[in-house]
Amino acid sequence: MTSKTSPRWRQAVVWLHVVSSVAWMSQALALVVLMSSGAPATADRLDSVLLAPMANVSAFTGLLLAGATAWGYFRHWWVLTKFVLTLVQLYAGIFLLSPALRDSAHTSTVAWPQIAGAALMASALAFQAWLSIAKPWKKTPWSPTAKPPTAPTWVFVTGVLAPLADVTTSVFWGRPLPALSLVMLVVLGLERRARRRRARRPSDRSPRSAPAASRPTA
Repeated sequence: MTSKTSPRWRQAVVWLHVVSSVAWMSQALALVVLMSSGAPATADRLDSVLLAPMANVSAFTGLLLAGATAWGYFRHWWVLTKFVLTLVQLYAGIFLLSPALRDSAHTSTVAWPQIAGAALMASALAFQAWLSIAKPWKKTPWSPTAKPPTAPTWVFVTGVLAPLADVTTSVFWGRPLPALSLVMLVVLGLERRARRRRARRPSDRSPRSAPAASRPTA
C-alpha cells in the first residue's frame, strides 16, 4: 500500500531549491565583482556568511528532490549531469575557493584563478538552471524500466525544515554547518531503499480461488 504525497510540501522543496540556487549563483557573481574591485575581505565574508549556506541548501534540496521523486539520480542524463556538477562545485568551493578567499583576505591580494573560479561557478549554476528547465537528452542506459515511487510527505517536510534549521544554526555558529541536512540525506537513502523493496514486493493479497461449479439440478 503506497502513501500519498502532499503536493504542497513537494512544491515547497522545489521553491526552496530555486531560491537557494539563484542566491548561490548571484553571490558567485558578486564574488567576481568584489575580487575584481580589490575587496577580498568583503568577498571572503560574503562567501562564509551567505554563499556557503545557500550552496548547502541548494545542493541538499536538489539531491532530495532527485532521491525522493521518480526522477532519481541516475535515470536521466540531465539529472546525472546536475548531480555531478553539484558535487564538483561543492568540493571545489570547500577545498579550493574558500581557502583561497581566506588567504586573500589576510594578504589583501587577489589572484586571477580565484576570479576565474567564481566565474566558472556562476556559469555552471546558470547551465544547471537551463538543464532544470529544458530537461534535455534521453534516459541513461541503466535506467530501470519501472518508475520509482515518490517518497511520503514527511520526507518533503523534513526537506524544508532541515536546511532552514541548518541556516539558522550557521548564523549563530558563524560558519556553515549542514548537520541536519547530511543526516537527512542518510535517512533519505534508507527510505529510498525501503521504497524500492516495497515496489518490488508482490501483492500480499492472495488471488481468490475460482468458485466451484454448481451441480446441475434435475
